[in-house]
Amino acid sequence: MRRLWHAIGLLPLFTAMPVYAQLVPGLPPLPSPLSPATLSPDRVLGRVAERAEDATGQAAQRLESLRRSAAARLVREYPDRIALDPDGFPARAGEVVVDDPDAALFARIQEKGYAVLAREDVLGVRYARLAVPSGRSLRQGIRELQKLGASGVTADQLHAPSGSVPARPAPLVAGSGPFVGVIDGGAAGAGLRAGFASGAPRDNDHATAVASLIAGAGPVRGGLPGARIASADVYGSDPAGGNATAIARAIGWMVQNRVSVVTISLVGPANPVLAKVIAAAQTRGTAIVAAVGNNGPAAPPAYPASYPGVVAVTGVDARGRVLIEAGHAGHLDYAAPGADMLAMAANGRAMRVRGTSFAAPLAAATLARFYPEASPGTLRSAIARVDATARDAGARGPDPVFGRGIVCEPCRTPTQ
Repeated sequence: MRRLWHAIGLLPLFTAMPVYAQLVPGLPPLPSPLSPATLSPDRVLGRVAERAEDATGQAAQRLESLRRSAAARLVREYPDRIALDPDGFPARAGEVVVDDPDAALFARIQEKGYAVLAREDVLGVRYARLAVPSGRSLRQGIRELQKLGASGVTADQLHAPSGSVPARPAPLVAGSGPFVGVIDGGAAGAGLRAGFASGAPRDNDHATAVASLIAGAGPVRGGLPGARIASADVYGSDPAGGNATAIARAIGWMVQNRVSVVTISLVGPANPVLAKVIAAAQTRGTAIVAAVGNNGPAAPPAYPASYPGVVAVTGVDARGRVLIEAGHAGHLDYAAPGADMLAMAANGRAMRVRGTSFAAPLAAATLARFYPEASPGTLRSAIARVDATARDAGARGPDPVFGRGIVCEPCRTPTQ
């Protein structure tokens, strides 16, 4: 069975109550079969409490069916913007990415009819975005470029599905503390803002909820009150936003602004360009924190959480249990509250949230408390200080369920 987009299993549920994670806010609404009611984890994971073992297997099958259906619907709805890559992941239609082609390769590529959309250099990682000639699929384009001698050829995969935001999100609490980065949609009230998609930056509910859990907003206390938010909007109004190269450029912007800790509550497939940019950011002292996703433990490993050195975070409920829908990564560092809590929503309302998207910012806030400035030489000691705050759970010592422990438990703003 082909793998399908990790993020697509839970689509635009942030428009419902409670809000769920790994969702793309602020994009044009999807067809009715992809409505919150259709894809709600409460329906997919309905009778878990009564028949946990059976429900887990049923949920995995249901999520896989939803991922395939949603991917097909996305392509049908936006055929000129979204296509499936050779592995079945949604990607920008008609575009491929090539790792640092030289002049001779460029000449061969252009002779075959490929147009150069952009040549980019992010933190020393050079790549080119190319338009596939009309009449050729992404699969055909990738194969042809590989035969021409191109290396690192890939589609520009998306990292989340689309969903609309009903109203303007509530602003964050203004602070004077360290900047913490949020790569997502646009976070209202952020101290630094930039856009990496058409129509960006644009305030977005999911991103503002993530940011509120870092800096605080309204009744939500936040993991690091007084922190300032650096918001990189990789979605804007583009149905094919959230692509790997947009995230890569957003990371480059964070490094340029010396943001020490960046959180990414988005998931997608492995991408060689994004992997290199993350590695380059890490050498410059930027710590990347990422959620493991919400497509269940049987889903493929989530990225960027699975890239080496990324701080991978899962979510737990108020009783300290790992969320039944939590995905996994190639490694796990921490667990943090991801359910039975509040974050800020549209119209200034506090709303219940659930998902590993909302655990990652609490872990990021904890790390930023001990790592306020990007400095490669001090990151290890900062992580050790985070480890010292973590409550050991599950098997004694580090384990694949809770990582090195649960962090930021007092950061939860209870729903009751």
